Amino acid sequence: MRTCSCISLSGGQGKTTTIFFTALLLAQQGERVLVIDSDPQANLTFYLNHEVQPNQPSLFEVLTGQIATEDGIYETSYENLFLIPADRGLFKVSDYLSSSGTGAFILKLRLKAVADLFDYVLIDVQPSRSQLCLTAVGASEYVVIPVEANVKGMNSLIDTIDFLNEQSSLMAFTGQILGIVPFRDRWVGNTQTLEGRQNIEAMREFAGDIPILASIRESEKFKSAVRQGKSLADLGQKDLQYPFEQIVEKLQP
Repeated sequence: MRTCSCISLSGGQGKTTTIFFTALLLAQQGERVLVIDSDPQANLTFYLNHEVQPNQPSLFEVLTGQIATEDGIYETSYENLFLIPADRGLFKVSDYLSSSGTGAFILKLRLKAVADLFDYVLIDVQPSRSQLCLTAVGASEYVVIPVEANVKGMNSLIDTIDFLNEQSSLMAFTGQILGIVPFRDRWVGNTQTLEGRQNIEAMREFAGDIPILASIRESEKFKSAVRQGKSLADLGQKDLQYPFEQIVEKLQP
């Protein structure tokens, strides 16, 4: 089982978009995929048309050990794709994680119980230096960093890499940064704008040895695909699917 989290320390950087389409692509290839929504805003849970009922467990109960991990996993409408959902109550888990003494490793421990059930685990991470972020990164063999192709995105990239370096120095993160994914890259037809090229070049200069992966273009087609529950290729947007194909290729053994 390979575990990959999607992390950026600012909102609106494309984390949920990246997780959703990468997970869908892996599932369509016949891989058994578990996605974990570790953001209390629960956008990934919404994307997958799941609503946590008052009497149903979510990631909160999984992390706090109130239930076995498998009891917090739900089927989705997509074959081979499963979900541990989030809800607003997930905000309350920070106290538990911080007081446990092993908060950075709790999700990793919980996932050991289902390691034989899935080929991949993909984690949508809360965009802050929170206990939820710590435990998601601690569980991850790989990390993908989506970055909006603008000044805000660059600031997020700087903060995110600093955070991962800090966690690496503490041995809380022992994984590998798979790459940086530029998000909302602006193109006119088949031509990238000058602004887009400049922003991505700035990412490349800062990133050093970290690969810059194919960019996710600015397009309403992503929202359309989510609403219809279809892949981008199913909508005839094969070119827009390429960034997620590249992530899948890098994740595969």
